[in-house]
Amino acid sequence: MAAEGFPATPPPEPLQVALHGLCPRCGARTLFAGMTRFADRCPACGLDIGAFNVGDGPAAFLTLIIGAIVMIGAVTLTLTVGPPIWVHLLIWTPLTAIGIIGALRLSKGALVSLEYRNKAREGRIAPPDA
Repeated sequence: MAAEGFPATPPPEPLQVALHGLCPRCGARTLFAGMTRFADRCPACGLDIGAFNVGDGPAAFLTLIIGAIVMIGAVTLTLTVGPPIWVHLLIWTPLTAIGIIGALRLSKGALVSLEYRNKAREGRIAPPDA
């Protein structure tokens, strides 16, 4: 469905939206207003991005997944080299932060794109038949 005044071009793929922060409707680079914060509305086509509900699911899963990867790396480094604790802090703290923020941006962008593409809305309970 094309917005008023915009040509009927196919929306960008979810991977493109996630990687480049594109609007899921028009493809402009307007999805994010901050590092992981969505813009309220696309200035190019007027899509209400704030209406999409990604929630905190990606943050919880990514924290657990990246945390497990970092712990495996830290334990492996400790068992093979045995560096002091400050080396671990210098290596794993920035890698964890960069990994979570980068993956969070990608996953939130992909989820918004899929919500738009599949016209996902809040569930409604149908009234009982009379």
